[in-house]
Amino acid sequence: MDLSTIRHPVAEDSKAVDALILRRLQSDVVLINQIGHYIVNSGGKRLRPLSVLLSARACGYTGERHIDLAAVVEFIHTATLLHDDVVDGSELRRNRETANTVWGNEASVLVGDFLYSRAFEMMVDVGSMRVMDILSHATNRIAEGEVLQLLNTQDPDTDESRYMEVITRKTATLFEAGIRLGAVLADSPPEIEEATKEYGLCLGVAFQLIDDALDYSVDNAELGKNVGDDLDEGKPTLPVIRAMQVGTEAQRTLLRGAIERGGRDQIDAVAQAIASTDAIAYTTQLAQSYAARAKDAIRVLPQSEATEALLLLADFAVSRTH
Repeated sequence: MDLSTIRHPVAEDSKAVDALILRRLQSDVVLINQIGHYIVNSGGKRLRPLSVLLSARACGYTGERHIDLAAVVEFIHTATLLHDDVVDGSELRRNRETANTVWGNEASVLVGDFLYSRAFEMMVDVGSMRVMDILSHATNRIAEGEVLQLLNTQDPDTDESRYMEVITRKTATLFEAGIRLGAVLADSPPEIEEATKEYGLCLGVAFQLIDDALDYSVDNAELGKNVGDDLDEGKPTLPVIRAMQVGTEAQRTLLRGAIERGGRDQIDAVAQAIASTDAIAYTTQLAQSYAARAKDAIRVLPQSEATEALLLLADFAVSRTH
């Protein structure tokens, strides 16, 4: 599915967001400019700001504040990427070296802090306590998700419920908050706001489930990062958890050991073990069920190009290959 079709109803809004991001990245500290521009311009899909724009238009908003909030959401997301790559020791993202690989961990963490603080400056400019409440709560939940993921690292007893709690907080929360803001800006009634909130949560979960399935089912060039990064970091994601549930005793022993030790030494054996079970299909089917829930949630929105694009976005989240 071509993302340009989904972007079409908010094409001009998207250009305005890109321009605002570049303006608000500016700092008189050169290193902040370098790292900020490096990661923001590194070829991401910008699905989070796109979803904010589409939600606002689907809810009938006619102002310009959705531009600011789409940029805010992208800054928060970018800050989390900078911090995540340091915590995870990642070397590759979107087919480029990570910022921490190029400039070091200290610079990456501090520029991530700058992006968080710039995002909150921009929130204040919007002048809405509801916006501040939603986004400040979201950033707290994202941080909690990161800590929960850290607790699960190298723990082969992590089950599906613990995994789902992590991805709900760490990934789905920002989708949920951003898409909900579209309804808030439009002064939508509670049932519409609740619908956008449910859509965002389910979209985010579906997106992360597919990410985790792709980590074991495509090659580096297509994925844009090192295949098996999750295993390298000792992260028990759903494909591994499921394979341990339904695999042979030998496969369970292999997978448990791989999670406990981390590293990519056994990636081929692990990938083969996962492929021999229904783990990828199981993960994909769960993602598809969340995408269907997301689409069902926004059936209450007025029919429009933007609403149709939100429906297509849910399909894209589970049909993509990278």
